[in-house]
Amino acid sequence: MFLRCARVHGMLSPVVKRAALCVILLAMPARTFTASGSLPAASAKELAALPPVAAALDWLVKNVSWINDEQARIVSIPAPPFKEAERAAAMRTTLAAAGLRVHFDSVGNVVGELRGVNENEVVIVSAHLDTVFPAGTDVRVQREGDRLIGPGIADNGTGLAALVALAKALRFARLKPQRSILFIANVGEEGEGNLRGMRAVVDTYRDRLKGALVLDGAGIDHVTTKALASRRLEVVITGPGGHSWSDFGLPNPINALVRGALRFINTRVPSSPRTTFNLGEIQGGTSVNAIPHEARLKVDLRSESEEELARLENALREAIAAGVRDETQAASRSAATKLEWSIDSLGSRPGGEGRPDSPLLAALRSADDYLGNESRLERSSTDANIPLSQGLDAISIGAGGQGGGAHSLQEWYDPSGRERGLKRALLTLLGVSGVAPERAK
Repeated sequence: MFLRCARVHGMLSPVVKRAALCVILLAMPARTFTASGSLPAASAKELAALPPVAAALDWLVKNVSWINDEQARIVSIPAPPFKEAERAAAMRTTLAAAGLRVHFDSVGNVVGELRGVNENEVVIVSAHLDTVFPAGTDVRVQREGDRLIGPGIADNGTGLAALVALAKALRFARLKPQRSILFIANVGEEGEGNLRGMRAVVDTYRDRLKGALVLDGAGIDHVTTKALASRRLEVVITGPGGHSWSDFGLPNPINALVRGALRFINTRVPSSPRTTFNLGEIQGGTSVNAIPHEARLKVDLRSESEEELARLENALREAIAAGVRDETQAASRSAATKLEWSIDSLGSRPGGEGRPDSPLLAALRSADDYLGNESRLERSSTDANIPLSQGLDAISIGAGGQGGGAHSLQEWYDPSGRERGLKRALLTLLGVSGVAPERAK
């Protein structure tokens, strides 16, 4: 009425314009926006009150037994490093059955899409397919009561089962997000995979990506918001080799490797910033009575500081150089032969930290408040390293239940209370993707 009257008397004066603007702003309902400014933020409590979200949460609770069985089925399919194809094919079929549009990308990731109102913005929820166990490992899952036992059952069978469960729950509820959600079962998270799956995902969707929720392992007591930097290196020392008796006195690559490794393990590392190293794998030789022609050592270096990481790598190089020199000088026939050595990169995981205004972290905290859960912030090495290192919004969380013995043949998972973890993941995901209003029937 104010503006209508003003128009009757001609053009609005500056004073009238300012007054009209104040009236309009005061009349607008208060709303909170995410950091991107494109979606109104809703608390987990508000989300849970929406009928489709309530239906999805209820589906998770009622189908825990099916989710447990699905986890055992998935984990019983081998997925050794660089050979995830069989498990990936099974996940593609399962996600397609959940109503997603599914495809393989160029590196073998399984990508399932739940289209949102805004298809120009996407939120990722992911779980890695691969395990640390080599081909030929018996990955059949055993049961002791409710407990599931088998290689990879918690890391990352829990995440993969949760990925399927979230997709099924949203389909059951016929929920449409505001932003499109990509359900990704990715390759290359473990060991020498060097996060190649997540690297490809971020390269593909970087311009549209509004959040990456990584599901890795069990538990609901933590959230990874800081990426732990690491470098994986391989030391290779080579020589002519020979017979242990007749060629005694030739420089021995294994001896040189041992001499260098002994020097390196005496390297002092700080407790703050926390820095670690691990000699993880040694190979070399063909027979007990043969001087080897080659010796190899794989080393894992990690630090909260890129500077300390570089210092530690330099210490390794100096130690190996000294080991080769000492072995050559000790050998009685060194004048005629030489040892060659190199240190090659097997992978480098970048560090990074989440944004102070992270919408994903805010959504997780809201979900924790709603569920009465307490969780701590931590630094870790996960698929979230890649988006975090590029300034993108990302966190990594456990998917519920409890697990132990990770990376061992006795790995176990206890699904008790897993529905709480699934609810936490769902509410966090929807807190960033948003929920489209229900259409009038």
